[in-house]
Amino acid sequence: MNRYALLFIFITALLDAIGFGIIMPVLPGLLMDVSGGDLSSSVRYGGLLMFCFAVTQFFFSPIIGNLSDHFGRRPVLLFSLFVMCINYLIMGIAGSLAVLFIGRIISGIGASTMSTCNAYIADVTPENQRAQNFGLMGAAFGMGFVIGPVIGGFLGEYGPRMPFIAAAVLSFANMLFGYLVLKESLQPENRRRFDITRANPLGTLAQMRHFPVVIGIIGVMFLYNMGHHVLPATWSFFTIEKFNWSPREIGYSLGFIGICMVAVQGFLIRWVLPRTGLRFAGIIGMLFTIVAFIGYAAANSPWMLYMVMLPGALGALAGPAMQGIASSQVGASQQGELQGGLSSMMSLTSIISPILMTQTFGLFTSDQAPVYFPGAAFLLAGALTIGSLGLFIRVTRGLGAATAQQPRR
Repeated sequence: MNRYALLFIFITALLDAIGFGIIMPVLPGLLMDVSGGDLSSSVRYGGLLMFCFAVTQFFFSPIIGNLSDHFGRRPVLLFSLFVMCINYLIMGIAGSLAVLFIGRIISGIGASTMSTCNAYIADVTPENQRAQNFGLMGAAFGMGFVIGPVIGGFLGEYGPRMPFIAAAVLSFANMLFGYLVLKESLQPENRRRFDITRANPLGTLAQMRHFPVVIGIIGVMFLYNMGHHVLPATWSFFTIEKFNWSPREIGYSLGFIGICMVAVQGFLIRWVLPRTGLRFAGIIGMLFTIVAFIGYAAANSPWMLYMVMLPGALGALAGPAMQGIASSQVGASQQGELQGGLSSMMSLTSIISPILMTQTFGLFTSDQAPVYFPGAAFLLAGALTIGSLGLFIRVTRGLGAATAQQPRR
């Protein structure tokens, strides 16, 4: 694989994650600026913006994935980056809530680049190395999870709009870089006609019915991601409620989690997978995720949280292992469709899970709580992950050595 092309794919995924993280420190100020309201009213607008983003991404991810199976990965990726540039500019100059919502809807379209990035990796990577390179995408998200809030907080000192302008410049520069170095990965003989009936979330999943293992893995990833959204949805509220943390302390903790994700998905995974195989790595990852959620729920001091973060980082093995197994089950002409379907499924969880987790947290910390327990949402996340682990073991039982149990080196 061309190293410059892989670098471009990595940077694209990184910018996608930074675009998510860069908003967090400045969004309250930006919302108060354009709405003229206070923080409590701005929070409700922020929730609606998240909802619009997730819904748009849910519907457009399979469309983008199917378009990449027809036109190729290169033009779709470059177009998506152009869309992200426009989104950041709109968010940066928005003078009303309506314009902000338009920008966030556009960002949901551009954020569908991840499905095409994963399809590009599937095109150019041997099957037994795909999970490792999918892990790079997870590492990019982890880095963005660290870098995004830092950039947003730093540039936010110069005004709540400055981070968006910077993100637009970075996206445009990356688009030019991709135009120069990215070669098409999907050969003409592996392309297929665009079919609108397949370019929707339900149509994509319906096409996957011919691959029982893929359908099972989609179910596993649905439960797993439903649980995993507990971190972005409730972490700030949980640590303030239980430990009275300041924004700086919350930022440090999120940065530490991001660094751990980078270490596991960017480096450790390349040592683990050849020695364990995809199936065993997925099981280990989910087991450590369960341990982490229970540990967070039970932690009585900040140092206990940090102690849980270290083994909990091994949970980052699960996602690439699941993607690697799913990718091995379909042909070259359907990789984009598969990744689009997986992206839509994850977008669906990002619509449902934050509401579920925040409502659970609110219930068990309110005056009407049957039992005061700020960690209740983490226990719910642990239960969902236990369900995903059980389904994963059942779905992958009997898979051949080429996919589930790669030979040890």
